[in-house]
Amino acid sequence: MNGTFRSLFTSITLLLALAFSGIVGAQDHKPTEDDIVGQIGEPEFSPYVGHAFPMRVLWGDQHLHTAVSVDAGTLNRLGQEDAYRFARGEEVTSTTGVRARLSRPLDWLVISDHAEMYGLMPQLLRGDPEILATEKGKQWYDMLKSGEKEQILDAVWDIIGSLQQSDPPIANDKAVRKAWHAYTELADRYNEPGRFSAIIGWEYTTRGGFNMHRNVLFRDGSDIAKQTVPFSQFDSQNPEDLWDALDELEARTGADVLAIPHNGNLSNGLMYSVETNAGKPYTPELAAQRIRLEPVIEVTQIKGDGEAHPFLSPNDEFADYETWDAANLDGTEVKKNEMLQYEYARAALKNGLAMERKLGVNPFKFGMVGGTDAHTSLSAVAEENFFGKHSGVEPDPHRWEHVVIESPMDPSLTTLGWQQTASGRAAVWATENTREAIFDAIARKEVYATTGSRMRVRFFGGWDFVEQDAQSRMPAVAGYARGVPMGGDLRSAPEGKSPTFLVYAIKDPISGNLDRIQVIKGWMDSRGKTHEKVYDVAWSGDRQPGGDGKLQPVGNTVDVATATWTNTIGASELITVWEDPDFDPDQSAFYYARVIEIPTPRWTAYEARRFGVEMPDKVPMVTQERAYTSPIWYSPAD
Repeated sequence: MNGTFRSLFTSITLLLALAFSGIVGAQDHKPTEDDIVGQIGEPEFSPYVGHAFPMRVLWGDQHLHTAVSVDAGTLNRLGQEDAYRFARGEEVTSTTGVRARLSRPLDWLVISDHAEMYGLMPQLLRGDPEILATEKGKQWYDMLKSGEKEQILDAVWDIIGSLQQSDPPIANDKAVRKAWHAYTELADRYNEPGRFSAIIGWEYTTRGGFNMHRNVLFRDGSDIAKQTVPFSQFDSQNPEDLWDALDELEARTGADVLAIPHNGNLSNGLMYSVETNAGKPYTPELAAQRIRLEPVIEVTQIKGDGEAHPFLSPNDEFADYETWDAANLDGTEVKKNEMLQYEYARAALKNGLAMERKLGVNPFKFGMVGGTDAHTSLSAVAEENFFGKHSGVEPDPHRWEHVVIESPMDPSLTTLGWQQTASGRAAVWATENTREAIFDAIARKEVYATTGSRMRVRFFGGWDFVEQDAQSRMPAVAGYARGVPMGGDLRSAPEGKSPTFLVYAIKDPISGNLDRIQVIKGWMDSRGKTHEKVYDVAWSGDRQPGGDGKLQPVGNTVDVATATWTNTIGASELITVWEDPDFDPDQSAFYYARVIEIPTPRWTAYEARRFGVEMPDKVPMVTQERAYTSPIWYSPAD
């Protein structure tokens, strides 16, 4: 009997034996664990059976605009269906006639068009009767259809400027509701559980020059979403009123909603202020409402990075990454250093510890995600496939010097094309690709942000992780069994123990190798003063920290002229168990992981090569992509 036949014969014999013994094939007996163990000595064969924890990371964008947004629609001609098709991996043609496609489809998308005059531009351009019946609508329509360049530009600037007003120039509830219903129904059509999640949402756009905006997301479908219309700055310019409106919506309709604040780096000290919108101290009730409705924040996007700032973190050599810190969004107010601690995520996390001691509630106990904030309908922020902030700065030989955001006050504060950041992405650890599972992951903060790369990152905290846990090919088994994931809490340290963290990262297959993993710790001492420290916990190669505790740079293989690099440095994966060497069980603290890639070409390097452009020296040509996990918090016993 040859080996193949013997193996088959043995399998058949075993199945027959099990069938006759009642283990397989019996109509009235389901195999018990004892039955199976008695036959094969193990409770299960597959190591993946029975795990209820999230085993998939799903990539998405919670911040994308189409022609339905008033500002985007003045330039962009791609609609919401184009955005879905592109996100799902189809090829589309951009407003400027450039063919575009993603290297890899997204798993989920939120089209977060502006609430203000929702759907106006498509309705205006096609001459909808509801719009032309208004004085301003008829005026804008005539100007846009005049064929006169100056009139068209005047109309565009008048339309964009209307977003700074307290009252809508066109107040037509019927038109808004029609556009909102069309969108929610379209989202339902493109929502395919298991393949692609079209999460319904809108952007609440308030105090435009200070970027105090929020993206509102629904767990539900159009049947629930259609029971409201987007709450806008024309309803109130106070974000606290948005929170009340969302609470009312949930109570009235049974909806599940949350809001995601924008990157705070252009808010000039407002986004994470320790005072209310009216300049008064937070109450415990307001702090609880904020963190319940805003469990995560956007930390990186096209308009710069908002994790840390070199003024606030002078000992962090990676803090000055794609920093936009000259002024507020439209350059109408110059930035001051005292504003910065209320704009950047790390500083806000520290301030949250102090507020918790005072109020008993931490309003800034947030997780972190990325988003594009693209106004092109194209969620395309890979360095080699970057389509820009809006349709006026889509790929073009001169877009590096085109105006992205013009300052009416000071030309030196105008933002140029080369300053755009090709960022960011939202990574969600979910049990399945459905609206509900993704929403729930965001709500529990089991999410992380990247600047565009799709590196895979796990971060767990506990009291009993050991080095052997870092040798497993399934670190999440130990992570969930003996600790909490990113977004979780550790409480009341066991006697004599310090927290241990299991952190794992694997490179994006088509991006750079990994340079290092860092753990960023923030804490508050007995006097109420907050501190921070950056720890290098895992790194590539045989480098060792110097006398100052710093790890030397990984190196740089980028050839700027050809916009290429080699993965001859760095590591394909990094994993470790790290114990806090400076732990004080009486001090509140937070910890999050930051993963840094080796240097790779920035989008400007790709642009220079493709179009044969010689960039000025001030234009950066190399980047180091990174990921930021949601924190894990430690709270001492009362």
